[in-house]
Amino acid sequence: MVKNNLHQRKRRAVIAATGSAVPEKILDNADLEKMVDTSDSWITTRTGIKQRRIISDGETTASLALQAARKALEKSNIKGEDIELIICATITPEMVFPSTACFVQAGLNNCSCCAFDLSAACSGYTYAIAVASSLIETGQYNNALVMGAETLSNITNYQDRSSCILFGDGAGAALLKAEENSSRGVLYSSLHADGSNWETLNCMAYGSRHPVTKKLTDQNKIYMQVRGRETYQLAVRRIVEMTEEAYAHCGVSNDDITLIIPHQMNARIIESVVKRLNLPEEKMFVNIDKYGNTSSASIAIALDEAISNGLLKKNDLVVLVAFGAGLTWAVDLIKL
Repeated sequence: MVKNNLHQRKRRAVIAATGSAVPEKILDNADLEKMVDTSDSWITTRTGIKQRRIISDGETTASLALQAARKALEKSNIKGEDIELIICATITPEMVFPSTACFVQAGLNNCSCCAFDLSAACSGYTYAIAVASSLIETGQYNNALVMGAETLSNITNYQDRSSCILFGDGAGAALLKAEENSSRGVLYSSLHADGSNWETLNCMAYGSRHPVTKKLTDQNKIYMQVRGRETYQLAVRRIVEMTEEAYAHCGVSNDDITLIIPHQMNARIIESVVKRLNLPEEKMFVNIDKYGNTSSASIAIALDEAISNGLLKKNDLVVLVAFGAGLTWAVDLIKL
């Protein structure tokens, strides 16, 4: 069970509601077979992905984030104009500036709250939950809207068969509320990064190193670069380490946890984590087959799906754990 020190009555950030939004357009493996030299069996065997959602004209990162936010708010008794803090985790923002969070704020008819984006790639949503929780626990805010939203199809090279099979678009949101004298909420978070390994996962252009004003020596730098073999073992190790760290800090085990929701990076990576943790398969949530890798949106979408499908309920313990570009890795252990 959770250690007694975590049951002490205190102000906590409790997840009050969740929502998600994905584009209607589906890009399945059969479609990719017509675009690059690949096959459904090759993709499924190596990644577990069968399809992914792709934006259509008029859909943007902010529009997906706003849809997800509204769905979360519809399940709560809080209005958009009453939100005090908005954080949007994304690596595919609406534009260079203003932040995607500011566009969501405007869409909610809120013109005074704190709103900003957070860039930690696939770990972004996990980072954002931890940041929002800390600000709520200190009493600075009473509620927060935390989103993970991506339109990765905009930076995917559909001529590179090793990477284009992986990525999709979507958004998820969680509404966090302060709850006094509570044992529920975000019980533990741990955030990490290693910038020395940035080349493993990156998108180089366009930033100050490769500005739009200078011609690129390699036009592919406008797309995501993924070194899959280097990432695989490191991702498994970090996800296992983070989960075990959260377990140890909170005094819990696999028996106490209802679900682990990992970043939906690759089904083979998730399978390796299950084995390393000696975790019953039904306690690991996987939906990568339907959405592909949506970076910071993946855990946000998965959490909403797990709650909506009745796999998680009040007082259940859930672990959110991610590994991504930066390199970054993070974990949140939450009592719903």
